[in-house]
Amino acid sequence: MSWATRLRSIRTGVERRFPVLTELTGRLVSGNLLDGATRLAAQAFLAAVPLLFALAAFAPFAVRDQMRESLRAVFGLTGPADDQLRQVLDGSAPESVRETTGIVGAVVALVSATSFSRAMARVCERAWGLPKAGTRIAAWRWLVWLLALVVVLLLQAPVRDGFGVGTWLGLPLYFLVTTGVWLWTQHLLLAKRVAWLPLLPGAVLAGVASSVLSVTAHLYMPGALNRALGEYGSLGLVLTLLSWLIVVCAALTFAFTIGAVLAQEPPLDRYLGTDRGEGESADAEALQ
Repeated sequence: MSWATRLRSIRTGVERRFPVLTELTGRLVSGNLLDGATRLAAQAFLAAVPLLFALAAFAPFAVRDQMRESLRAVFGLTGPADDQLRQVLDGSAPESVRETTGIVGAVVALVSATSFSRAMARVCERAWGLPKAGTRIAAWRWLVWLLALVVVLLLQAPVRDGFGVGTWLGLPLYFLVTTGVWLWTQHLLLAKRVAWLPLLPGAVLAGVASSVLSVTAHLYMPGALNRALGEYGSLGLVLTLLSWLIVVCAALTFAFTIGAVLAQEPPLDRYLGTDRGEGESADAEALQ
């Protein structure tokens, strides 16, 4: 028996005994996941910056203050980076400048936000191997998802603090909240083409990734942001934040893809009720 024949025999045996690993490896290699995660991070940044200025111009002081506390909780901001955030959200700029910035920011934020929502929807669709949903079906979902994401961001500070109880409650609560958010995100942006239960593995993995990265952010980001701001000014701040967004979006992209593979392969497919034949029929019906 030749080496080529022997290798093919070994590969066939591995594929038969470990279908999950085979499918997962193929999906991760062929799916251009890092490219998708980078595009998602870029769209997230382009949506977040003008939206932040729009909130600074139009939102009530209580909302601006809550956003500042939540962003501080997310990144553990201290020192110069915290001062920069305070200058953006404290509303001390002249009224005319604030209104002009707010109007432009609101328009740009709306346009950029739809691109961010579409990029996230495409990540979910690629994870499940689904075609793009029609604009008529998906357009309102993009806006609803974005508004819900802003609300979740506003609640980051109290959630992470366990609503005053402490971090020992905040961390598991944060995991539960993020798992629920990513479960709902997939279901909404996939236009209900996948049932709730098969989406759970991806949501749990995304919740774990979000929780780990939230702890890592408190250890790494404050020092990194302040160093970048001191050495390179605002450009360093932008590059550091964009790099962190790429890490977060890559983690989410891999989590959704791995979750989709696990949900469709043994042994979880028996418990999650995954039926590819029925799923494809439902997809065709949803896209009509």
